[in-house]
Amino acid sequence: MEFIFQVTSIALVGAVLAVVLKYKKPPMAMLLGIAVGVIIFLLVIGRIGAIIDILRQLSERADISSIYLGTLLKIIGIAYIADFIAQICRDAEQGAIAVKVELAAKVMVLMLALPIVVAVLQALLRLIP
Repeated sequence: MEFIFQVTSIALVGAVLAVVLKYKKPPMAMLLGIAVGVIIFLLVIGRIGAIIDILRQLSERADISSIYLGTLLKIIGIAYIADFIAQICRDAEQGAIAVKVELAAKVMVLMLALPIVVAVLQALLRLIP
């Protein structure tokens, strides 16, 4: 609970300061928004290690190859980072750039997922006589 209070407090203070700065110095408000976002992102990254450990334990119990877990974690990382950057672009009123970031992330996810899809299809083809 303490963690979410810390994050929401930083976000609330940052949002109020950004609103105040928006009318006097708009570029500073944008930079403040980015800085607050980066601070929150860095706080969250510290918690991701525990999640990765749990996923690793579950994959070992289920006898899932570590290659698949690594690929899954990369896909999740790409999705979160791309969404974070796209939101920063939208905050800076650069929606077109945000869309390009999201497109690049989708292409990267597809590239990473393709070997898994091929492996699943090959396994299905072996089952069909």
